[in-house]
Amino acid sequence: MKVLTTVKWKHLLALIIGVTTASSVMAFSQDMSREAIAERIQPVAKVRIASDAAAGPASSQASAGRSGEQIYNQACVACHATGVLGAPKKGSAEDWEPRLAQGMDIVLEHSINGLNAMPPRGTCMNCSDEELLSAIEFMIEGI
Repeated sequence: MKVLTTVKWKHLLALIIGVTTASSVMAFSQDMSREAIAERIQPVAKVRIASDAAAGPASSQASAGRSGEQIYNQACVACHATGVLGAPKKGSAEDWEPRLAQGMDIVLEHSINGLNAMPPRGTCMNCSDEELLSAIEFMIEGI
């Protein structure tokens, strides 16, 4: 029985030494400067309120005037590439002609306010009306 107790103590002592050594090595291997610590503990996300939208980076990106292709690739491609739920496919005259017959103002209004399965602004809440129009123009190029 005495041999068993001695073995347990040796294992416990080895475990304590191993944990202490590993934690000290880890502490020395990390950069402990104030800047490095501040960078490691930054929040992973920020909460935005609708009234703050004008001050955020999303609005500065929107104000930079993204191209129709960029808007299409960001917000429209999921539905308009394949015609999901009746969405007119990019470049398909058959899909777009009845809509365009209503006039571009109506098509733009539907993209801003949503229509049928299409949500308002096609889920691109930081897109300006002009950017939505450029996305529509991109989708109907060559028709």
